[in-house]
Formats: sequence, C-alpha cells, structure tokens
Amino acid sequence: MTRSAPEPAELLTIAIDVARQAAATAHRMRAEGVSIAATKSTVTDVVTAADRAVERQVLDALHRVRPDDAVLGEEYGAGQAGGATSGVRWIVDPIDGTVNYLYGLPYCAVSLAAEVDGEVVAGVVRNVVTGEEWTATAGGGAWRDGRRLRCSTEDDLGQALVATGFGYDPARRSHQARVVAELIPYVRDIRRLGAAALDLCLAAEGRVDAYYEKGLAAWDQAAGGLVAAEAGLRVAGLRGMSAGPDLVIAAPPALFAPLHDRLADLDASGGP
Repeated sequence: MTRSAPEPAELLTIAIDVARQAAATAHRMRAEGVSIAATKSTVTDVVTAADRAVERQVLDALHRVRPDDAVLGEEYGAGQAGGATSGVRWIVDPIDGTVNYLYGLPYCAVSLAAEVDGEVVAGVVRNVVTGEEWTATAGGGAWRDGRRLRCSTEDDLGQALVATGFGYDPARRSHQARVVAELIPYVRDIRRLGAAALDLCLAAEGRVDAYYEKGLAAWDQAAGGLVAAEAGLRVAGLRGMSAGPDLVIAAPPALFAPLHDRLADLDASGGP
C-alpha cells in the first residue's frame, strides 16, 4: 500500500508546535546562563549546551508525532526519528545565530523545515528572544503574525539595503570581507546581523531589500529560504546554480540580476 504524502499545512502545524516549544527551552536556558559545550569549524564557531538540548528536544518531539520521518540537524547530523520510510525529512537548526545567543543579542532563532521527496514544503523560523515567527508552505505564501508577506519592490541596486553574513574560517572571512568592501559602493548599505534564517525572513518582508551569503548549510536556509521564496524573492545561486553552500542570493526579481552580476564579478562564491 502506497503511503500518501502529508499536506504541507499538516507538516507546518507540527513544525510550529515543535519550534515554539524549542524556542521556549532556548529562551529559558539563556536566562539560566549559557555554557559552551564545544567548538565546530574554528575556536570561534561555538556550540552551546542549549544547541544540543534544543535539537534533542526537537528530535524527540518529531519522533513522537511522526516516527517514520528522517531528520537532518546541525548538531546531530543525519539522525532520524525512526525508519525514515515516509518520504518526509525534517531539517532543523536548533539555534541559528549561536554567537548572538551566547552574547545575549536578540537575533537568534529556531528554524525547522519539512521536505517531501526532497522539496521543502513547510517551514517556520521563530526568534528565540522576541517571539517573532515566520511561516510558509509551498504555494501557500509566507506569513508573520497573520499578515501575508511581500518582498521589497526596490528596483535600484544603489538604493538597496543588503544583508549578508561571514563564515568562521579566517581565510573565508577575509575573502568575504573583500567582497563586501567592493560591493558596498554599489548599494545603499550592508547589514551583517549574524543569523541566516532571520536574514532571509527579514528580506521576505522587505525589512532588508536583499540577502546573500556563502557557506550556508541546509539547516541555515531550508525554512528561511522557503519563507523568502513564498514572499516573492528569487532564491538561487550564481550562474544558474541552485542556492547552496557556494552561494545563496535572495532578492526581488528586479534586483536579482544586478546583484547577481555584481557578486559574480566579485567572485563571491570563490575563496575557501
């Protein structure tokens, strides 16, 4: 008997409930004090005890409601909630913006998305500190607080506020800094806020005009990327590539080409 694919709205309902509980745990653990559990790519790329606790909570919650789904998480990798026979895979970043979280900056989030047969169909991003919550389903639009989101209508790159982020490897940071230094004369300004999922959500509602970054993993962009795309942004990489580790660009259709071409000229996907 063939198992029918769940509806995106059904998966989103689960994602919202799980993400809200996870964000509450992260908020409580931040109030109790943050401890560094480990480092990842470099000594400045930290993992807190909360990252691990929140991801474990998400895994356990998903296992209870959908035991046959797979799960990809930042901290525990390609773990799974069960037999992984359903065609559904959850992608979780337990605390996107861990360094902000460590320092008490209000720019960190739980990000949870659901894929069906390799396509992201539902996602939620919830700010741990402020409680702001962005949601999207494939074909169902992007939303925050009951308001449907539309991206910026800016069509002049010179007037665009562009968000970006840096990796933790010093050599990569140096390359990314050179790109920013050469891009900034051609845009209104640059913002570097430190949480990719939230950057994508801010672009979705026009609080920044566009966003780009090299080095994003699936958990960094799965939910936020769907929110951005459903708000009307074009989300892609360079030269016809899909958005991925080499580069993610999220920009309104009128801004995508000029931003893309400038980033291509600056070799934004190059370097380490």
